[in-house]
Order: sequence, then C-alpha cells, then structure tokens
Amino acid sequence: MSQQDLINSIVREVLAELGNGGSAAAPSKAVASGKLDHTKDYPLAKLHPELVKTPSGKSLEDITLEDVLNGKIGPNDIRITAQTLEYQAQIGESVGRPQFAANLRRAAEMTRVPDERILEMYNALRPNRSTKAELLAIADELESKFDAQICAGFVREAADVYERRDVLRKD
Repeated sequence: MSQQDLINSIVREVLAELGNGGSAAAPSKAVASGKLDHTKDYPLAKLHPELVKTPSGKSLEDITLEDVLNGKIGPNDIRITAQTLEYQAQIGESVGRPQFAANLRRAAEMTRVPDERILEMYNALRPNRSTKAELLAIADELESKFDAQICAGFVREAADVYERRDVLRKD
C-alpha cells in the first residue's frame, strides 16, 4: 500500500467515525476536572472532538480528504498526540483496564521520540545487538532527553534480563 493510499484510508476511517461531523456534546464534569469517564466521554472523537488535536494543532474537522489529496495535510497533521493518548488512558482506567491505560501512557511517551530514533532503539533492543552499557545509555537518553520515564524503565529491565539470559553483545 502506498503512502497516499494509506493516508486516504486513514482519512476515510476518521470521517466515517465522525458520522459526517456530528455536533459535540457539552464537556462532562470529568472533562472539566481532568479525568475522563467511558460512560460520558467515549468515543472521544464523537463526544469531545474539541479535545482531539494533532501535533500541528489541527482539529479533526480540519482534516478532510480534499486537503489530504491537495497536499495541505501531511503526516504530522494526522499523528496522535501524547494528550490524546492520555485521554484514552483515562477512559481505559474508567472501565477497569489499567494495563491498557499503562500501554497508552507508554505510547504517549514515545510520541516525543523521533521516528528514526525509535527505530534505532528498536534495533538496539534486539538480542545480541547492544552491550548493557549501551542499553543503559538509551534508558538515560529516554529519561533525560525525552522525559520518557516508563520507557526508560523498560529498557533498564531489558538490559538486566538480557544480562541474565546472556544475550548482550560481547565486544
């Protein structure tokens, strides 16, 4: 599938979920207080589209198939933000899915890391690709440069597990 086909597919899916741009409900008390609840706030795109913004600041209404086809909407205009993932995590917690919420928060951290660096880290995390010191340096980078505490903890844990399983690169 080409990038253009992928973008067209994503835009069609978003527009279908919006149901032809229905009106937004008034924000619930949970939204005002900072915690979302599945009974009043889900699905977010339908009930609170004003909360969903792209990294470039576009709203869901700003993303149209016409603008995608004309090149006015680019890849950064359709990426999810850390804030939207946090909203979804709150909804996950409200239905008793703390693991799902934790995964969304970890994903939110990753939105701050450039794609190219994520791929480099992914390759470094493959068995026998890195030393323990290199993995710990990645964890430090995640914490200090990208404020990704959860992800840094996973990389540190991986370094310890790789050491126990003898799958660290040997120089």
